Amino acid sequence: MAEHSTPHFHNQPGVPAVRVGAKEFMCIGALPPFDHPHIFIDMGDESEAVCPYCSTLFKYEPSLHGHADPAACEWKQDQAAA
Repeated sequence: MAEHSTPHFHNQPGVPAVRVGAKEFMCIGALPPFDHPHIFIDMGDESEAVCPYCSTLFKYEPSLHGHADPAACEWKQDQAAA
C-alpha cells in the first residue's frame, strides 16, 4: 500500500487534547481494529477542531510540522499490521 500524504492522528492514549502540526488531517479515533471511520478534518482559519466521531480535541501547533504531541497519537503505516 502506498504511504499516505495526509497525516493521520488518533487518541489511543486518551489524552485531553492532541497538538498537531497540520490543519488538514485524518482522525482515525483509536488504533485499528478499534478505529472509527477515517474522517478528513480541515481546521481552516481556526486553531482547534473536535472530531465528530470520538470528540478528540485537536490543537494546531505549527512547530510540529505535520507531527503530533504526544507523538504516540500519530498513526504510521506499519501500525496497520499490528
